Amino acid sequence: MSTTELAELRRTIGQLRQCMGALRSRYGDAAPVRRLINDVERLDIDACDLEAPIPPQPKPLDPADVVKIPEGPYDPALWHGADDEGIGGYHR
Repeated sequence: MSTTELAELRRTIGQLRQCMGALRSRYGDAAPVRRLINDVERLDIDACDLEAPIPPQPKPLDPADVVKIPEGPYDPALWHGADDEGIGGYHR
């Protein structure tokens, strides 16, 4: 987004803030007014995020680094002598 576009976005958000002030004066602290004010503040936060530098994207995953886990059942010998967590020696 160019600096001109960001400046226009900031100006528009400022106009929305002024409108929200007028709505608050007219309708008070009604729930719809509070939600709209929250939306304008979220727009402002997102606009600030656009001004920050974009972090580098992570490199793509190398297929050689992927560990394949078999879908079949594990060999019961792997668990021989192990205790069930929290039960302690239940299968002995």
